[in-house]
Amino acid sequence: MSLDGHGVDWAASLAEAEDHLAAATYDLILLDIMLPDGDGRDFLAAHRRAKRDTPVIVMTARSAVSDRVALLDTGADDYVTKPFDFNELEARVRAVLRRRGGAAQTLQTYADLTFDPLTATLTVAGEARELRNRELRLFEILLAGPDRIFSKTQLVDRLFSAAESVTDNAIEVYVGRLRRKLEGSRARIETVRGVGYRLTQS
Repeated sequence: MSLDGHGVDWAASLAEAEDHLAAATYDLILLDIMLPDGDGRDFLAAHRRAKRDTPVIVMTARSAVSDRVALLDTGADDYVTKPFDFNELEARVRAVLRRRGGAAQTLQTYADLTFDPLTATLTVAGEARELRNRELRLFEILLAGPDRIFSKTQLVDRLFSAAESVTDNAIEVYVGRLRRKLEGSRARIETVRGVGYRLTQS
């Protein structure tokens, strides 16, 4: 399952959600309030008491200002009111992830690159190059930690859901595609043999 190029694991209950969190690291949690085995607000409160800092966007049918304020005070990073448009949800996900990465503005720069996550556009020497789905997500991961080495396992966890059958070769394919989008730039994706990949500049 995927959303806007992100790998997504879906849990039908709070118990399943806890199992997923115990097995993997996530960039963001989309949390419904009404779940068969409990209240999402209790899950959120426990999540914050445990000092987990994974961002949480709550999906709720409650529209009263007091309810939304209570969610934010409990530890939600944002919320969407049901029914909602998926374009809005995707925009809120991007905004929360930007804040998570410390980006206070939309446009991001690195070396001679300019990146606009809202339009998924990468500009190299004045030439706009559109990133597609997982190319976009891969670039966002690498850009959030320049010179940091990401292993193939870490990239698989962030790009694909647990339900998808993925080989290391899939990461190599997306890295290759992204490298082509970076051609002509001082920025490059370096392979650290036996370890992983990192975004660096020459």
